[in-house]
Amino acid sequence: MKAEYQVTVYTQDMAYAGTKDDVYITLVGKRGSSQHGKLGRNKFFFHRGDESTFTVSCSADLGELLQIHLEKRGLVVKDSWLPAKVEVRSSNGKLYVFPIYHWLQGNKNHFFREGAGLFLSHALCCPHAVLQNDLTCFWAFLLSSQWAIYKEGIPLCMEANNLNSLPPDDRYPFTRDLEFSYTAVAALVLSDYVMKHWREDAFFGYQFLNGVNPMMIRRCKTLPSKFPVPSNMIFGKSWLTLRTEMKKGNIYLSDYNILDGVETNTINGRKQFLAAPLVLFHKNEYNEMMPIAIQLKQKPGRDNPIFFPTDSEYDWLLAKTYVKSADFNLHELNYHLLRTHLLAEVFAVSLQRNLPRVHPVFKLLIRHTRYTLQINFLARNLLISKIGTYAASGGKGMLTLLEKSVSSMTYRSLCIPDDIADRGLEDVPNFYYRDDGLKLWNIMHRFVHDILSFYYKYDWMVQNDVELQNWIQEIFENGFLRRRETGIPQKFTTVAELVKFVTMVMFTCSAQHAAVNSGQYDFYGWMPNGPSTMQEPPPTQKGKTDEASFLSTLPDVQTTVNIMATVWLLSMEASDRYLHEFVEEHFTEDFPRYKVTVFQRELKKLSKEIYKRNRDLELPYTYLDPKLVENSVAI
Repeated sequence: MKAEYQVTVYTQDMAYAGTKDDVYITLVGKRGSSQHGKLGRNKFFFHRGDESTFTVSCSADLGELLQIHLEKRGLVVKDSWLPAKVEVRSSNGKLYVFPIYHWLQGNKNHFFREGAGLFLSHALCCPHAVLQNDLTCFWAFLLSSQWAIYKEGIPLCMEANNLNSLPPDDRYPFTRDLEFSYTAVAALVLSDYVMKHWREDAFFGYQFLNGVNPMMIRRCKTLPSKFPVPSNMIFGKSWLTLRTEMKKGNIYLSDYNILDGVETNTINGRKQFLAAPLVLFHKNEYNEMMPIAIQLKQKPGRDNPIFFPTDSEYDWLLAKTYVKSADFNLHELNYHLLRTHLLAEVFAVSLQRNLPRVHPVFKLLIRHTRYTLQINFLARNLLISKIGTYAASGGKGMLTLLEKSVSSMTYRSLCIPDDIADRGLEDVPNFYYRDDGLKLWNIMHRFVHDILSFYYKYDWMVQNDVELQNWIQEIFENGFLRRRETGIPQKFTTVAELVKFVTMVMFTCSAQHAAVNSGQYDFYGWMPNGPSTMQEPPPTQKGKTDEASFLSTLPDVQTTVNIMATVWLLSMEASDRYLHEFVEEHFTEDFPRYKVTVFQRELKKLSKEIYKRNRDLELPYTYLDPKLVENSVAI
């Protein structure tokens, strides 16, 4: 008995997504396959944003549809095509959806499974031919996506000799390439607020909570012996002592010991300098985080004075500026480059090497890997190469600092609830990074839990998912370099473990990157607030600094211009896709699709709450507003 299928093909609404080539399709079901037939004869069926419906006739009913084969044929082999999805309605009215969202290049067959979430133990129930096609596609990607060592001691990256060797799905569209080409010479508008307030102690302390690097400060319960601030030191109008305020939990510390011994760069023929400071803060009666003591080197001594707010204006200002320069270098290499960019690439490559497109974890995370491979390729070849660096920690020092940062990185520090607790910052007032970040984490965690619990009903299903275990094993080996002390799981044994890890990946690639990236120009655009380098060594005694010597310590004009252009580029507001947007519909079942709408609704609610709070703030904190958080590390 003949059977007819209505096939609707959707082409992505994106520049150059369409094709003039002929498109052929095969429907594969449990009872057989259709003939490999051409869809229509109109050369303009598959243009950008097109939605075209065709009829495919078969000599018999194919049963439940499992897979489609798409082939693009044409004389112009380089005429790539980006279909969004294919919908097939059988003669009995059942709708099958095949998500694609994948560039098709050349004249060859491409295989796509029906969109229901599936992992290997399920796939083993499929007909042999279908499973064989899946494995063929999987091995093709595995062979084309190999790990490479950029530098020993840091996470591995994807092997790529040039941009064209990256998978097409991971490359920017042409329009965004142009955007990068011309943004660096755009007009630079300084942040008025930072320019007006950068000298103030209250603003200095504020940035350790809500600036571009809110990752360093922690509650101080015991003063380290290497930082011999007198415990009976009196400060504040109320004659408070350090000892009593520490007992009350009002004393905080930022320790840059990781910078100690890092070899500094030479810029324009001149040796640069980098401090490894310790900074002590006091939360005062106005809930301001005020700096009360700064030591610029780790080892105490007569040539390493402790600076206080009561010192001369320029002694104190210079000490704070060395701290901000140290913070710039550690922020850019550790908390920005390593903990978001490099880890995101590890997550992305391992995801695509180990999980098929119908795997529920792939469906959850693929949108959080968009364009990460390209931006990291550009960063390795431009920003962190020897030619492109204008920071004190550039050159050999960069590799030393990255290696130290990898050694200090832990799983708990990547999970914001654990990190905040470990740093003792649960009750610090006016800590908007924590407030917004925890709310975002909880929204993501509920979403991930609901989705994965739909597919993994029991812990043993996680344990027996070979693809999933290979994914986490590759991340452990290539991202965390087999370091067990990091606490990163080497395997998943429970659904709860999987949910937490996937939440961490989602948060790292979106929210955490936004928190440490989006404000770079806001805070570093006024150079004295975050110098990338210092041209003189840290002072060894007090009373020697004046305005002229202070200015001579700051970076030269050429370095300043290059850094400002770079942070402007990196702080660009994303023009692509944001956290609440699901442009690609990878989930096809009703329940996960409903949970996507719940997730979007919660994100929009949080966005409104942040907007309402910010109206009453002198300096609004917007970096974790979901409507401004980009889905992936794409800039």
